[in-house]
Amino acid sequence: MSLFGDESKELLPYDFSVTYKEWALGDLNSEQLFKQLETQIAWETHQIRMFGKVYDQPRLIAWYGEPNATYSYSGTNMVMNDWTPPLLQLKEICEEESGHRFNSVLLNLYRDGNDKVGWHSDNEPELGSEPTIASLSLGAPRRFKFRHRETKEVVEKILANGSLVIMSGLSQKCWEHEIPRQAGIKGPRINLTFRNVYAKK
Repeated sequence: MSLFGDESKELLPYDFSVTYKEWALGDLNSEQLFKQLETQIAWETHQIRMFGKVYDQPRLIAWYGEPNATYSYSGTNMVMNDWTPPLLQLKEICEEESGHRFNSVLLNLYRDGNDKVGWHSDNEPELGSEPTIASLSLGAPRRFKFRHRETKEVVEKILANGSLVIMSGLSQKCWEHEIPRQAGIKGPRINLTFRNVYAKK
């Protein structure tokens, strides 16, 4: 039985554990939340190396959570920031919806449709073997694509403002996901991916 009851649906046809809820914020004001996060979060520009050249990542990112929730991906060590009241409020919502506890959140600010993130899985060792990740969207709707690692089948969903995706089980092992570039999108989007990071041994 889904934790969301009749309000959620599965996105993937097999090797899945991904549910989508169109609106997860209850009576909260999504525009007010967006403005708080846009102006109060310590956004950073990180760089990546491709084909021997260094480029700015096509989005801004930030890492918030508990002091011991250290995290790195693609060779990037994230700078930890303390929880803010809006983040704690959203964390509580995601924990209630998912039935899991989270000790950290990775935030992405897509400034317009030119910002994107390529195919990847959230499968870093510190997330555990089958992590549960709650992905909350605020702002401009964007395409969210899944691709099966073996069959290469692609599943696509438009993520609405205020929507929530819960990825768990085999979703990170069997599928990759991306937010592709959409040149026609003029507005910004903030994505919050709540997760539980385990201390490195």
